[in-house]
Amino acid sequence: MKPPPTPGRAPQARGRRPLSAIRTMLASEAAGGLILMAAAALALVVANGPFADTYAHGLHAALGPMSVQHWINDGLMAGFFLLVGLEIKREALDGRLRTWPDRVLPGIAAFGGMAVPALVYAAANLGTGTLRGWAIPAATDIAFALGVLALLGKRVPVSLKIFLSAVAIVDDLGAVVVIALFYGSGLDVGMLGLAALVLAALYGLNRAGVTWLSAYLGLGLVLWVLVLRSGIHATVAGVLLAFTIPIRVSPGRPEFADSSLHRLEHGLAPWITYGVVPVFGFANAGVDLSGLTPDALLQPVTLGIAAGLFLGKQAGVFASLRLAVALGWAQRPAGAGWGQIYGVAVLCGIGFTMSLFIGGLAFADPQHETAVKLGVLAGSALSGLAGAAIFWLAPRATAVR
Repeated sequence: MKPPPTPGRAPQARGRRPLSAIRTMLASEAAGGLILMAAAALALVVANGPFADTYAHGLHAALGPMSVQHWINDGLMAGFFLLVGLEIKREALDGRLRTWPDRVLPGIAAFGGMAVPALVYAAANLGTGTLRGWAIPAATDIAFALGVLALLGKRVPVSLKIFLSAVAIVDDLGAVVVIALFYGSGLDVGMLGLAALVLAALYGLNRAGVTWLSAYLGLGLVLWVLVLRSGIHATVAGVLLAFTIPIRVSPGRPEFADSSLHRLEHGLAPWITYGVVPVFGFANAGVDLSGLTPDALLQPVTLGIAAGLFLGKQAGVFASLRLAVALGWAQRPAGAGWGQIYGVAVLCGIGFTMSLFIGGLAFADPQHETAVKLGVLAGSALSGLAGAAIFWLAPRATAVR
């Protein structure tokens, strides 16, 4: 005889697919995007006001072995990349990217949206010695983009919001690979070997069916320290840790919704969305605009990033989508017209968080740091405004042939 269901809770169906964090929290991702916008705007105000020196000195103040800004970029952002890794694994095994047909359209769009901006940047920086920044305009900021879509309300079909988040997940995976391969410093083979041993231990816990999150997080902290000292950027440790977190059911639990990955993902998401990402935006978006001139905007780094985000992203994403649909490889999102799809392609040019992060890895000198920030802010702002305008003017589609 089955026990009666707990009062106040509907019985859950065995085997029902759970909702991933990014699917159930589209609304809070959008709210997080609005908070991120406010944090970036506040950084610009502070960096150009009477507290500019306090802002700069505070970020560069030593806090133990690193500066405050390095703790934010190398420490707190490891949590951001942990969440990215959890979402990638969840979507690949139990979400929108579960099957190969599901992966085709966002995969093609993300590839085009990374390749074309990189080529645009390279074209603007040939022979200048600044080609190292080629990956800066290749990123998409899902929180910022969903924040813009939230302001447009029902003008945006839900299918396009889901599609945009899927593209951003694949885009994030590409960015993680790029960071690991191209933006490390001199490798310390000994530390890298120790990191590999810790990663093997994490994998062993997974294979042994251990679901105790504290064990994974404790070893994950050790992994972060070793990766930091190995020469590979420390945030990669967050993604590696995420891939070892168990997604299968816990003993005696009939559903994936109670898996270790699901619990960690949903527990971590609000802290990252409302805390870490806005703090990162505030710490990295502040740029002194007092010396801003047309010549500054036309510097190769600034121009390459801005053009890559605004022109390269929309061209790469939209052309890839049209080609995939024309060749019969995929179908366009349900209920969305080509005008609205073009609007999403333009919004993919909002590359704020990941673009600033990669920019910090590519260039350490103040002159190029300023150029990176100007390019990211200009390209992201143009993409956000143009994308919103396109959605406002584009006719709504009610059916897809």
